[in-house]
Amino acid sequence: MKHFLLSAALLITFAACHKQAENQQSAPRDIMTVNPSSVTISQNYSAAIEGRQDVAILPDVGGKLTQVKVKEGQHVNKGDVLFVIDQVPFRAAVETAEANVEAANAGVATAELVYRSKQILFNDSIVSDFELQTSKNNWLTAKSGLAQAKAALTIARNNLGYTEVKSPANGFVGTLPYKQGALVSPQMPKPLTVVSDNSEMFVYFSMTENQMLSLVRHYGSVDRALKEMPQVGLTLADGSQYAHKGNIETFSGVIDKSTGAVSVRAVFPNPDRLLLSGGSCNVSIPAEYTDVLIIPQAATFEIQDKVFAYRVIDGKAAATQIKVTPLPDGKRYIVTQGLESGERIVAEGAGLVKDGEQVE
Repeated sequence: MKHFLLSAALLITFAACHKQAENQQSAPRDIMTVNPSSVTISQNYSAAIEGRQDVAILPDVGGKLTQVKVKEGQHVNKGDVLFVIDQVPFRAAVETAEANVEAANAGVATAELVYRSKQILFNDSIVSDFELQTSKNNWLTAKSGLAQAKAALTIARNNLGYTEVKSPANGFVGTLPYKQGALVSPQMPKPLTVVSDNSEMFVYFSMTENQMLSLVRHYGSVDRALKEMPQVGLTLADGSQYAHKGNIETFSGVIDKSTGAVSVRAVFPNPDRLLLSGGSCNVSIPAEYTDVLIIPQAATFEIQDKVFAYRVIDGKAAATQIKVTPLPDGKRYIVTQGLESGERIVAEGAGLVKDGEQVE
C-alpha cells in the first residue's frame, strides 16, 4: 500500500513539473524593433467652394432694361457694361439741370450788376445802406442757387451714368433672371446677376477643437502652422483628385459654440474653371511626422484609460505604460513616452500576452 501511494505521488509531481515546463515554453509572438521613422498622413474634411469674390450686381437707378449685353458664363473685365437701363428720362433730367445752371448763372450775373450799381449810388449818397446790403444779399442768394443747380446737374449726370450697369470686378457672369424690357430698381429682391472672380477659389471647412489643438501642438503655434503646413489636396464631388494644390490661408480663431468646430479657409488656383462657386468637395490635409516612434495599435492594450505595450526583456514580456498620439488612419500610434529607439516589443495580439510570459 505504501509503495502504491509513493508511486502515485511521484506521478502527480512529475505531471505538475511537466505542465510547468510546458507553460515556460516560449509562445509564438510577432516581435518588432522600435526605430524612428517618418510618415505623412492625410486627414480629410468635407468642404464647400466659394469664389474669391462674388459680387451681386444691383442697379443704382430704376427703369426699364433696354439692353442685356452679356451672356451667362461670359468672362467680363472690371468696367465692362453689363446692362443698360432706359436713358431717355435721365437724359431729359440732365438737360433740365443744365438749363437750370444756365438760368442760375444769369441770375448771378444780374444780381452782381445790381449790387455793383448800388455800390456806386451808395457812394454818391443816393441809396441807403439798407438797399446796398439787400442787393448784396440777393447776389449771394443767386450764387447759392447756382451752386444748387450745379449739384443737381452732377446728380443728373451720375444717374445717367448709372443707367449703364458696369462690372465692378473681373470674373464670370452668373444667371440672368431679368430679360430685356423688365422693370428693375435698387430695391428689387434678386440682383441683375452675380459676377464671380473664379481665378482663385476659397474652400471652407471645419475641424474640431481637438484637431485644431493637435495641429497647433505639432507646429508650435497657429502662425507657424499657416507658414509651415504643406500644401493641401482636393477631392472633387465625383471622387477625382483636383490637379492643383492649395494652401491653408486662415483659421477663424473662434470656436462655434453650437458645433465646437473651428472654421478654416484654403485657397486653390482655378485656371481651368473646374471649381464652381457653391460646389462641394473634400480637403486633404497632410501631416508630416519626422523621426518618431510608430507602433501598430495591435501592439497595445488599455487598462483604465492607460495604454500599455509589452517590451521584450531577456525573452520575456514586460508590460510598460506608454503615452501615444493616434494617427488618423486608426491603425497606428506615435509613441511620445515610454519606449526608446531600439527596444523590442510584442507587435501584435498584446491583449493576449501575460506579463512575464516568454515570447522568444
